[in-house]
Amino acid sequence: MNLDSSVANLSLVGPIYQKKLEKLEIKTIKDILYHVPHRYLDFRLVSPINKIQPGETVTIKGKLVSIKNIYTKWGKKIQLGEVEDKTGKINVVWFNQPFLIKNLFEGMEISLAGKVNWFGRKKALISPEYEKGGNTLHTGRLIPIYPETSGLSSKWLRGRINEAYEEFGSEIKEYLPAKILEENDFPSLAKAIRLVHYPASLEEAEKGRKRLAFEELLFFQLINKKRKKDWQEKNSSYPLKIEKKVLDEFISSLPFILTKSQVKAVFEILSDLSSKIPMNRLLEGDVGSGKTVVAAISAFISFVNGFQTVLMAPTQILAQQHYETLSSLFKDQKVRISLITSGFKKKDLGRTDIFIGTHALIHQKVDFDKVALVVIDEQHRFGVEQREHLVKIVKKRITPHILTMTATPIPRTVALTLYGDLDLSTLKELPLGRQKIITWVIPPFKQAKAYPWISQQIQKEGIQAFIVCPLIEESEVETMKTVASVKKKYKELKSLFKKEKLGLLHGRLSAKEKERVLDAFRKGNIDILVTTPVVEVGIDIPNATIMVIEGAERFGLAQLHQLRGRVGRGEKKSYSLLFTESKSLKVLARLKALSKNLSGFDLAELDLKLRGPGEIIGVKQHGYVDLKIASWNDTDLIHLSQKVAGEIKVFPRELEKNCC
Repeated sequence: MNLDSSVANLSLVGPIYQKKLEKLEIKTIKDILYHVPHRYLDFRLVSPINKIQPGETVTIKGKLVSIKNIYTKWGKKIQLGEVEDKTGKINVVWFNQPFLIKNLFEGMEISLAGKVNWFGRKKALISPEYEKGGNTLHTGRLIPIYPETSGLSSKWLRGRINEAYEEFGSEIKEYLPAKILEENDFPSLAKAIRLVHYPASLEEAEKGRKRLAFEELLFFQLINKKRKKDWQEKNSSYPLKIEKKVLDEFISSLPFILTKSQVKAVFEILSDLSSKIPMNRLLEGDVGSGKTVVAAISAFISFVNGFQTVLMAPTQILAQQHYETLSSLFKDQKVRISLITSGFKKKDLGRTDIFIGTHALIHQKVDFDKVALVVIDEQHRFGVEQREHLVKIVKKRITPHILTMTATPIPRTVALTLYGDLDLSTLKELPLGRQKIITWVIPPFKQAKAYPWISQQIQKEGIQAFIVCPLIEESEVETMKTVASVKKKYKELKSLFKKEKLGLLHGRLSAKEKERVLDAFRKGNIDILVTTPVVEVGIDIPNATIMVIEGAERFGLAQLHQLRGRVGRGEKKSYSLLFTESKSLKVLARLKALSKNLSGFDLAELDLKLRGPGEIIGVKQHGYVDLKIASWNDTDLIHLSQKVAGEIKVFPRELEKNCC
């Protein structure tokens, strides 16, 4: 057996516990040693019984004099014990743990750790950790509390980790160069593992975690570096010719002037397109920053060189929106655009320069001829496998240039770590003419007054409104019952808005029904669209100037910012109303940040601090591993890992074996 052996080799780990451990991504002995605590209980104060005081957290050692079950008048069981040492006796109390009577026996030596309080008129240890004999794995020290799952407690995990460390700790070998450790005052790997599981102080624990966190981030950077190197060495693409005069004429024909960041992004992309090495670039931009225009210019270059472009979007709504936008931008060109849907018939497809579609592009048998450019919009909504599959389908010996786009602003440290194998272009400015959106946080007592105001705005200004709800059906789960259901809300609103025409949109409608509802909304036949967050991206209705978001506390700032971006696209003043039932000061402060800050990138940084990267990215990605030890807020450590990865020219064999 060694560090790579199955965790099933440890005692008490049978098939059931093995499956539970897999939920924590623990499969090997090495994995369980890398299962790092997220906090510690301080049981270091070991005290004789006669010295302890109410309010203290202490460890005591002594003999169990007695233990019994007693019953309350409400029929609940309390386990009442008494422990003595040379200095005195104290009561020990547990609640609803009748199995303790079978585990603990009178006369046994025992160590207990917990908080001292009053039980009746006597001092007592309340619900303490305990262990038999003179061991101090669960008492008498800083006690690690680990990430847990159902049926696996920290106490159980401590036992297995201790067994693994005792048996295999000597096999932990260092593979980072000594220079890196010395320059950054990092302990060796073996010492770092010991410090996180058996720290003498919180400072020691943090020193061990920092070393392991650096290693995790470094491996991310090195894997990305290797992917990028492999991509550049193993693939070749069509180098596209950039004719400045033709390009300038097309850009001049656009109905708007490009922003500075659009010009910069176009320059970076055209530089990539003219190379034999295929582009692999992420275009990141705030809501309404004009990513589609940049993609259109890229597709135009592919077209004038005699090649095709494929654009894949995550939803039918967004694909339809791209089809309409590109058809408008290319109306004076001879560019042939086809929309590939689930109901697509191959016989209806003529010669095509730009294919636009959803997953149907992968599943339908489309004959791609000469594809030089693949654009993947809202790329984080696709799995790595789906993106690779699309590239594989369109690839005819020559690899296409890849441009992936996201309207979800991602903090630069996260983007460069998650997508370090991609080159990054960023759009930060909004095009001229975009309206400032007035954002209000609406508490429960003001919500009833909001609806008459919306009605007044619709009648007076002739505008339209969105009302977004988090759920489709009313939830049976107790904690979700206060969250608005879109179907229930639709019925309620129909009785409130007598003069207005309402429409209902959600993800369970067929593609045809969704398009029918959206078309009616675009044409002004619907005044208020009651919907789920399916409208988060890809909806462009200039006449819609009011966005109401029910249960706003359930969304991350980035998603709220995305939803808010559906309005403010015309000339009229626009409003975003965030309805919330929450009384939490933290939640309300987070929502109020939207009314003060219109930058999606600043909001993403704030969301990172408050809620973590899962909320920024929107969904857990297929093929991307989330951080287990490091934190996305470890900005200095992320920068250090990028620097060190850049300095490693040749991977030491042990380093490559462990990370790649």
